[in-house]
Amino acid sequence: MALRVSTRFATNSARLRIAAACMAVIGITQPHSSIGQPAAQSEPPLLAPPVVLDRAVAVVNKHVILASDLDDEIRLSVLEPNQGGSELTPQRALEQLISQSLIEQQIRQEELKTVEPTQEDVDARVVELRKELPACVRQNCATDPGWNAFLAVHGLTPHRVETYVRYQLEILNFIEQRFRQGIQISQPQIEDYYHNTLLPQYKAGEAAPPLDQVAPRIQEILLEQQVNVLFDNWLANLRQQGDVEILDPALESAQTQNAPQGANP
Repeated sequence: MALRVSTRFATNSARLRIAAACMAVIGITQPHSSIGQPAAQSEPPLLAPPVVLDRAVAVVNKHVILASDLDDEIRLSVLEPNQGGSELTPQRALEQLISQSLIEQQIRQEELKTVEPTQEDVDARVVELRKELPACVRQNCATDPGWNAFLAVHGLTPHRVETYVRYQLEILNFIEQRFRQGIQISQPQIEDYYHNTLLPQYKAGEAAPPLDQVAPRIQEILLEQQVNVLFDNWLANLRQQGDVEILDPALESAQTQNAPQGANP
């Protein structure tokens, strides 16, 4: 699923550089005095203009999201098959990072070791990405030279992709464990979807597959729909109870601007 849950999901190494969240400056220089010139006549030292290394754009329950995290999220969006080739906006990227941070904090709080993917799962998912991404098909990412060229064009490395995939799988495993288990799809629900949703998609005279043939797929679709509803409600409640502050007004989406600020726990 698109994670409605997009989603991203890998522990950003940039997030560990919390010290860089504050504005830092470098580049102080002092010209040497001319030979034989009295020290009293030397000019005062010149300060180079400050260079901003990074800046905080949001804080989620005391966890800082940096501008570099935002850039990283936008670059990684090329690995989303459902992105459709459109570039992720900074506003949407920040919303994804906020959601990811809230989910990650919840996983750490509950100490859910069972959601951690295996190395085999990560490797298998990377292989799938190399086969299914539209841009990868054009650049022949099935070969190592093609894959490396694709990553270089988008400013990524194999290690960064693996970290991203590992985190994405961790989120999906969390959703599976937290929301999917226990949901039951009844036969009447499957039949209702078949007659009222699937069959109308076929033109008159066009043969539709029999119910028993598509029933497993319909069950999966209905299950995903219910999981998405439960997950969306849980995430919205988690955000209301949490302390989320966007420091850059330009990054506030319309949804964020209209959302109530703060909530009772």
